[in-house]
Amino acid sequence: MDYKPLAEKLRPESFDDIIGQDYLVGENGTIRKMLENDRLISIILYGNPGIGKTTIARVITKQFPFESYYFSASSDTKATLKEIIQSSKNYRSIILIIDEIHRMNKDIQDYLLSFMETGKIIVIGLTTVNPYLSVNPAIRSRCSIFRLNDLKQSDIKKYLIKITSKLEHKNLIINDDVYEYISNSCGNELRVAINNMELLDSVSKDNDHITLEFAEKTITTPNLHLDKNGDNYYNLLSALQKSIRGSDVHAAIYYTARLIVLGDLEIILRRLAACVYEDIALANPTLCEKVVLVAQACRNLGFPEARLPLANIVIEMALSPKSNSACLAIDKALADIESKGNDDVPDHLINIETYTKRDSYIYPHDFKNALVYQQYLPDNLVGTKYYIPNTNSKYEAQMANYYEYLEKYYQEAKKQFDSLKKNSK
Repeated sequence: MDYKPLAEKLRPESFDDIIGQDYLVGENGTIRKMLENDRLISIILYGNPGIGKTTIARVITKQFPFESYYFSASSDTKATLKEIIQSSKNYRSIILIIDEIHRMNKDIQDYLLSFMETGKIIVIGLTTVNPYLSVNPAIRSRCSIFRLNDLKQSDIKKYLIKITSKLEHKNLIINDDVYEYISNSCGNELRVAINNMELLDSVSKDNDHITLEFAEKTITTPNLHLDKNGDNYYNLLSALQKSIRGSDVHAAIYYTARLIVLGDLEIILRRLAACVYEDIALANPTLCEKVVLVAQACRNLGFPEARLPLANIVIEMALSPKSNSACLAIDKALADIESKGNDDVPDHLINIETYTKRDSYIYPHDFKNALVYQQYLPDNLVGTKYYIPNTNSKYEAQMANYYEYLEKYYQEAKKQFDSLKKNSK
C-alpha cells in the first residue's frame, strides 16, 4: 500500500500540469520561455498558500540542468547555508530554493549576497508575504518578482474531476455538486481540495456513490456555499471588513458569526487588525490598541468564549468614526517608490560622520517649538504631499489643525531660507 499523500503523488512534473498560472508557465509564460532559452535568473514567487509556488520551483529544478538545494528561512541557519555552498563547490552554479524567504535574517542575507552576485547561487524565493514590503532590498533587487494568481474555483473543480481517475477507488460515482462543494470550501487552496478528495476516497469503496450529504458529513468542513454565490473564507472576510468600513453594525456582527462557525480564530484576528489600521486608524487611535488587547484575550480564551470579546470589538469598530488617511499616505509613497525608484537622501540627513558631502544638519530642538526649516524629502519629491488629513473625528481634526499650522510655517520659512541662500551666492 502506497501511503504517500495524493497531493504529493499528483504534484506536477511539467508546466503543462500546473493550473492557474499561465502568464508564468503557460505556452508563452515568462518562466517557461526563460527555460526554453536555457536561461535562469533569481526569482521570488509570492502569493496565497496552495496555489503553486513550490510546485513551480520544483518543476524548474527538474527542467534546468543545475543541482538544486532547499533552504527554509524559518528554521535553517547560516551554518546550513555554508554546508550547501561547501557541498556545491564542484558546480559552476546551483539553484537554491528558499522557502519563506521573508523570514531570512540579515546575517544570512549578507552572506548569501556575494554568491548571488557572482552567479554561484540562483535563488528561487517562495513567500506568502508581499516581498516589496518584507524582503531585504539588497536581495530583492537581485531577483525578478512574480505574483501568482489566486486559483479560480472553476479551475479547481475541473482539476478535481480530472484527478478522479487517480483515486485508489477508480469506480467511485461522484455527484457534480460534490466537486462544487469541495472547490468552494477549500479557501482557493488546491492542496486542501486534493486532500478532501483523498479523504472521500479513503472512506469509500469501489462503486460507492458519493453524494453532497455524504461529502459534508465526511469532510466536516462547514458548508461555505450556503448561498448561490458560493462564497468562501476570503469573501466572508471581505464582507466583514466592508461592513465595518460602512458602519453597518448588524452586517458586521453577522459576518463575524459566519467566521466564528468556521472556527479559525487567527484569520479573524488578522483581518480585524488590518481593518482597524486601514479604515479607522487616526480617527480613533485607542481602538487600534484595543484590537491588540482583544486578540490577546481571544487567544487566551479560545472558542466558544472568544466570541464575546470578538462581538464587543466588532460592534465598537463598526460604530467608530472612520479614516483611511494613513493608508492612503503610505500607499501613495509605496507607489512612488515603485514607479520612480529610490531617490537619494539629502546629504544633510546622512548619518555618517565621515561623509564628506554632508551639509550641516539643523537640530530642531535647538529652536523654539522644535521648528526650523530644512529639506527632508529627496530633491525629486520636494513638495509632494502624502498625508491628507481626514476630519471625521475630533482626534484627527486636531491633527489637521496642527498640520495646517506647520504647512504655513514651513512655506514662510522656506521663502526666507531660499532668499538667504540666493543672497549668499
